[in-house]
Amino acid sequence: MAKRALVVDDEKAIVKGIRYSLEQDGIEVDCAYDGEEALACAKAGSYDIILLDVMLPKMDGFAVCREIRSFSDVPVIMLTAKGDDMDKILGLEYGADDYITKPFNILEVKARIKAIMRRTSKPAEGQSHNTISFGELVIDEDARSVTVAGREIGLTGREFDVLTLLARTPGKVYSREELLEEVWGPEYPGDARTVDVHVRRLREKLEEHPGEPRYVRTRWGSGYYFQK
Repeated sequence: MAKRALVVDDEKAIVKGIRYSLEQDGIEVDCAYDGEEALACAKAGSYDIILLDVMLPKMDGFAVCREIRSFSDVPVIMLTAKGDDMDKILGLEYGADDYITKPFNILEVKARIKAIMRRTSKPAEGQSHNTISFGELVIDEDARSVTVAGREIGLTGREFDVLTLLARTPGKVYSREELLEEVWGPEYPGDARTVDVHVRRLREKLEEHPGEPRYVRTRWGSGYYFQK
């Protein structure tokens, strides 16, 4: 089945360029040009990835991303013309998986999309699954799903990757810089604050008491580790 993308930007030339490039790779593309239209598309359609501009008419990209996260864990890449770090962190705060600053190289956009799609793709029906289990917590690496006491927890792609990396080696402490390199890659332009945002969101979803986490723990001055 072909992959599907939603591209959202009020600059039609940018949408047209991204759409053409993705379609050359066999990806089906829907387009939206304001925040309300983007949210309607996200609710009505099933997408493998959403490219979402920050500065949109009617409803900004941050608000759209926050609303999408209330009903979907589809990977979201924010597109921003601003270089301010707080805007980038704010995008991730609302549940985005990645961000790209304008002007961008379309080859970089395609590389980011392919990497996220590859990471978040689920196995074909009947394929065996690799699982990590600690009591009520079960991580299905192939299906990219997490359950606690039988209840599925909706994690974004990055949140799932952080959890899985830590859970594979319980007790091992990863610095924020190590997590950033392992999960986001050495070429990622963000900084270690991105890790803190994702760990906080992960705890809010996973832990009964996020302020006193059971699984994802902090070693002060060193980093984060998984407590089995």
